[in-house]
Amino acid sequence: METKRQAKIARYIQKELSEIFRRQTSSLGGVIVSVSQVRITPDLSIAKAYLSIFPPERSEEILENIKKQSKTVRYELAQNVKEVLRKCPELQFYLDDSLDYIENIDRLLGPHKADSEEEKEKV
Repeated sequence: METKRQAKIARYIQKELSEIFRRQTSSLGGVIVSVSQVRITPDLSIAKAYLSIFPPERSEEILENIKKQSKTVRYELAQNVKEVLRKCPELQFYLDDSLDYIENIDRLLGPHKADSEEEKEKV
């Protein structure tokens, strides 16, 4: 169960990380990295950031690059949150595949959805 404090800090870190990635990817062109969710441990020492990366074909490559640069990203984050947090949490990055999962379910249910819509039109 996440406390209110954890939730507030997670949202704040999510906002700051999103801004950092927006600045870093603006020079790449055609690459979008969004922070879909941040979960923080109860002791506020580790923040797990779930990233959604576009285009999906390059997501593994970009995620590995982000993981290699995690110390730089943590330093930038620490500079941005030093007024709010005493200590910047360690960052762990994961690929958020929830959108791919939803697309897969929609694709699998696609023929069934079309059948149910046709039945509704008949009634």
